[in-house]
Amino acid sequence: MKKNLKVKHEQDHVHEQERILILPFVLSLVLFLFSCGNEYTTEQKAYIEKIKNQRIEKNDWMKNDPSSPFNKKGKVEFHDLKYFDVNPAFVFKSKLYEYEPKDTITIYGTKGEPRKTVRYGYLLFNFENQQHKINVYQSNAVNGGTYYSIWFTDKTTNNESYGVGRYIEFEKVDDPEHIYEIDFNFAYNPYCAYSPNYSCAIPTKEDFLPIEIRAGEKKYHN
Repeated sequence: MKKNLKVKHEQDHVHEQERILILPFVLSLVLFLFSCGNEYTTEQKAYIEKIKNQRIEKNDWMKNDPSSPFNKKGKVEFHDLKYFDVNPAFVFKSKLYEYEPKDTITIYGTKGEPRKTVRYGYLLFNFENQQHKINVYQSNAVNGGTYYSIWFTDKTTNNESYGVGRYIEFEKVDDPEHIYEIDFNFAYNPYCAYSPNYSCAIPTKEDFLPIEIRAGEKKYHN
């Protein structure tokens, strides 16, 4: 009986020594995999730096320009805008697929006012092996022209990102084969995220993306 206990004790000691030897290797492997996952190409590094510089310029404009939402309709307390880290994985390309027919729908602003807009088309992108669709809307400008909009909500909405939703600028090209870039690193908050003096379009339930878009602008107010 004592002999068996001694053998078991020696075996436990060997196993413990093996765990001690293996642990540094496991930690090194984890660190290696982590660092590999964050390695970017020269082009990606340049892209990240460009976005960071643009964010600095926008921050300065928001704070100081008389026409910014912090200054134009009454002074609003300013602090630096918040962003997710720039992530090249949230840049996609797609053609514009037009709806037929193009339905005119009613959406609402954050002050409750109805607005007419046309659900014009959509873009497609693949994220984590699943295809997603994001709508493009056509609206009439005050000066009589037309403009196009993308707005969306996602699984970060009302948590890390603005509770109403976020927007992406879209400029339509008169070429049905044109390939558009969808860059969620440019997703931004509408002016109503900063000041109650503005009203902005509320994305519809069809504009919800069932994923976390951890790119672009975060909530301004905590």
